[in-house]
Amino acid sequence: MTDLKMSKVLGAAALASLALALPAFAQDAAAPAAEVVPIIDKGDTAWMLVSTMVVFVMIVPGLALFYGGLVRAKNVLSILSQVLGGVALIALLWVAYGYTLAFGGSEGGLSPIIGDFSKLFLSGVTIESTAATFSAGFQLPELVFVVFQLTFACITSTLIVGGIAERMKFGAVMLFLALWFTFSYLPIAHMVWAGTGYLFGLGAYDFAGGTVVHINSGVAALVAAIVLGPRTGFLKEPIPPHNLTFVFIGAGLLWFGWFGFNAGSNLEANGLTAQAFLNTITAPAAAALAWGLAEKFTRGHASLLGFASGAVAGLVAITPAAGFAGTIGAIVLGAIAGVVCLWAVVTLKPMFKYDDSLDVFGIHGVGGIVGALGTAFVASPTFGGYPLAGYEMWSQFVKQLTGVGIAIVWSAVVALIAMFIVKAVFGGARVTESAESDGLDLSSHGERAYN
Repeated sequence: MTDLKMSKVLGAAALASLALALPAFAQDAAAPAAEVVPIIDKGDTAWMLVSTMVVFVMIVPGLALFYGGLVRAKNVLSILSQVLGGVALIALLWVAYGYTLAFGGSEGGLSPIIGDFSKLFLSGVTIESTAATFSAGFQLPELVFVVFQLTFACITSTLIVGGIAERMKFGAVMLFLALWFTFSYLPIAHMVWAGTGYLFGLGAYDFAGGTVVHINSGVAALVAAIVLGPRTGFLKEPIPPHNLTFVFIGAGLLWFGWFGFNAGSNLEANGLTAQAFLNTITAPAAAALAWGLAEKFTRGHASLLGFASGAVAGLVAITPAAGFAGTIGAIVLGAIAGVVCLWAVVTLKPMFKYDDSLDVFGIHGVGGIVGALGTAFVASPTFGGYPLAGYEMWSQFVKQLTGVGIAIVWSAVVALIAMFIVKAVFGGARVTESAESDGLDLSSHGERAYN
């Protein structure tokens, strides 16, 4: 058979086959698309477990060492004890009722403000149950989401310890943290991150906790510090950090843990996760340099404490914007936060004479406000951002401002009431004057850090 005849035969056979296939193809095309069955991606799950571990390191020992180095030598063990005790307390409260009130519930009733008790003591949460991610068709084991969010609750509550350091009874600290966690952290977390929450429905952006974590804890620390009163000798004698090496190590562990904090909040391992990861380097880098430069020009020197504080301020500011900002936007936001937080620490605090011992409000509260409001701008595609559908800059700014306002007022009121309750229960929240003079390590815990 010639090549021409062969090609004709093959062509005819192909057409015949196509004709036979067309009816079946048309039938398949007319059928509805098959429903997507969600899957649990092992890569996402592994990333979230790693993120959870590094966030935990961020608290113990990261935050503990950072705070421990900032206080005087006679109080370092008290700070370590308060952080460790606070983590233990909040972790148990989280699995008892915290998770269900933050993320449980359905539409109706108080659902815009708080969850319900449907998952009390993790009822119904099994190794088979799942939690949604941000991509259709992909889920996480619910236990992974539970334990990841547990670490957020723990660090938010223990951040407050820095504002009331060196003068509060240990039992009073624990009761205050329990009350504030129950009545401030859980409602704010629900309003911002739960699908039925008011601020979630409003469209306020908070990628990893600008309002939930930093403004919330910063305002609580400020209110508690004011009610408690200043340390003996505040603004009358120097109260320098006793160990800047601890501060440096603690800051490094905080920065390390923040990768899980910010990039982990994407709940998946993908390109946006990498962007949040990069932002968690560039924003604090810009903030550290901005703080150092501003310190050099205003105070004559750039200090290690300044660089460390600036880095933390940048980490705080990028937290709500981590998954919305592009690289340049993150750098600008970090630099602004570094300068503003320096002003809050060295100018605002002495101006109003409140003894926020370790500058929780000055860095976390003020930095959180800068970050939450700045998110409205750095999320713009014009600045390389990644907003959600329907984004409009000034409209988003109003939503961010609403979230900031609610977080400030809510946390302040809860903290104020909690402090009055603590003072009534313990006959005063402060240690005695002699105990404060001796140091809380000895007077509260019967130990010395250095023998």
